[in-house]
Amino acid sequence: MKISARNQLKGRVVKIEKGAVNAIVKLDIGGGNIISATISLESVKELGIKEGKKAVAIIKATSVMIGA
Repeated sequence: MKISARNQLKGRVVKIEKGAVNAIVKLDIGGGNIISATISLESVKELGIKEGKKAVAIIKATSVMIGA
């Protein structure tokens, strides 16, 4: 599948925290870096996301905020 988003970070799912409707999926992208994304439980099921499986974090945004 090809997509327009340029920011794609490949990694491995290290944790899935399931809630009532959504899940927080944590992806180890290497170098001690973990990306977290909140997605629906339905998406977790449809995409077959499981701990230990490879996945890709795709970031598509028009702005990025940084706070200190």
